[in-house]
Amino acid sequence: MKQLRIGFLSTAGIARRNWKAILHSGNCLVSAVASRDLDKSRQFIAECQAEHAFPAPPEALGSYEALIQSPSVDAIYFPLPTGLRQEWVRQAAEAGKHILSEKPCANDHAELATTLSICREQRVQFMDGVMFMHSPRLAKVREVLNDEQRIGRLRHMDSAFCFYGGEPFFRNNIRLDGDLEPTGCLGDLGWYSIRLALWVMNWQLPVKVTGKILTELAAENCGKPTPAEFSGELFFEGGFSVSFYCSFITGYQQWAHVSGERGWLRLPDFVHPLDSYEPAFEVNDEFITVTGGMKCPPNTHAKIQGHATAQDTRMWRHFAGQICSGQLNDDWPMWALKTQQVLDACHAAAIKKEPVHLV
Repeated sequence: MKQLRIGFLSTAGIARRNWKAILHSGNCLVSAVASRDLDKSRQFIAECQAEHAFPAPPEALGSYEALIQSPSVDAIYFPLPTGLRQEWVRQAAEAGKHILSEKPCANDHAELATTLSICREQRVQFMDGVMFMHSPRLAKVREVLNDEQRIGRLRHMDSAFCFYGGEPFFRNNIRLDGDLEPTGCLGDLGWYSIRLALWVMNWQLPVKVTGKILTELAAENCGKPTPAEFSGELFFEGGFSVSFYCSFITGYQQWAHVSGERGWLRLPDFVHPLDSYEPAFEVNDEFITVTGGMKCPPNTHAKIQGHATAQDTRMWRHFAGQICSGQLNDDWPMWALKTQQVLDACHAAAIKKEPVHLV
């Protein structure tokens, strides 16, 4: 297999961001796009091709079932809402299609564990769409965290990922539909903070978590509200703790700060690097860049994504490369499952208004 053939199950807006990254990956391509409305599939393909064209336009399909059964699709990207996704992910796994899923990966930990069990049985690769996990910046950050002379024993991490939705987001965005996205901003944004905390702790689970829903909102024609502003805390064995904040009603920010006994490390843009050509971070007032990167070209917005070395492109390149190797990566599904477990616990703690113990 020289290029992994990706099918898009849905024409959701977030799928457009991945189109360009797949194009520049070098080892995968979009071979088909499915919507419940064939005209929507055709329109989506035409608009994406007009901006970033594959040599052969993807096939437009008018049903999700057709995509899952297509012999021209090796793997499926799932940008569907959380509340609708799992049945289709299960069917895709049973059909032997590899899976890259948006987050949160399931309605709950048990549901995801079942899905991953099917993936293992079918020899299907599973990955979630957390792009920063594929940035070369993380390796540099790990070097610093492991340097006892620079940071020392880790004590605390703070992080925030927020944006102000505004209109029409507050009126009709599915992320404010409690049936489609039951964990709201916690699932959409808090997933990243939880993931980074688990990575910092080398995948050790916290012993206890707390959570608080600060604001709930519901879009029009949605009877069930969902968290629109959330704060949580994670407490680990050995004294390390994490505080995180996520929100749809606060100005854009995406920072993380790790404090140790000797120093500190700050990622001002931990989810989406402000300069995706040369992601950087700060350590004890020292500004560190990733060796070998290139500066963002003149007159180009610093947040540009989808170029050959961007983290979103690397994510697809790693996904396709792993599958083409014939070997499964067991770490990727583990990352998703532990993140889901902690997220569920934070949400449960907020509902119960009491801490939840994990181990």
